[in-house]
Amino acid sequence: MIASLRGTVIAIELGGAVIECGGVGYYFAATPQTLSNLRRGEESLVYVTMVVREDAMTLFGFGDLENKAMFTTLQAVSGLGPKLALAALAMYNAAELAHAISSGDVKQLQRIPGVGKRTAERMIVDLKDKVAGFGEPEPVASISGVAPAGAADIVEALIGLGFPEKNAAASVDEVLAQDPEADRSTTLRQALALLGRK
Repeated sequence: MIASLRGTVIAIELGGAVIECGGVGYYFAATPQTLSNLRRGEESLVYVTMVVREDAMTLFGFGDLENKAMFTTLQAVSGLGPKLALAALAMYNAAELAHAISSGDVKQLQRIPGVGKRTAERMIVDLKDKVAGFGEPEPVASISGVAPAGAADIVEALIGLGFPEKNAAASVDEVLAQDPEADRSTTLRQALALLGRK
């Protein structure tokens, strides 16, 4: 089982990146927050989880062990697979998810795209005792402001999470219409919140 990758970042795509380790390039899927901390040509350490399915073996990468652990914890919920777990971590960090689950905040969990009331309630019941070890929520570090090209990157990231292009573009436009100075992280989170309500 591959647990981490340390090497040179050779490609950064919309939904993931490639790190070369010992002459082999490993692709991993990741949240926009994780990808924003990578730089092409620089050495990076990424913690990974390998998900094995009948038709694929996929690596999911994280910038820290806490988010990696939350990714695994979330999948203990019936019907909540890796794609939805990654969407949850694109919306909230591990500490924020732990707080929402432990406090029984169904509405906050329903803001995650693809999570309805029943799934949110199941998350609370199944995970309430399992999330006690996660830290207190902290403000998410902002990423550089969104230029028009940056907005396109956010739309592409949302498409990578499984949203139709039309819906993704509309949600980003709506967020930027309300707050043109929003940074990338804020825009992404608010766009995900809008998509979660639709």
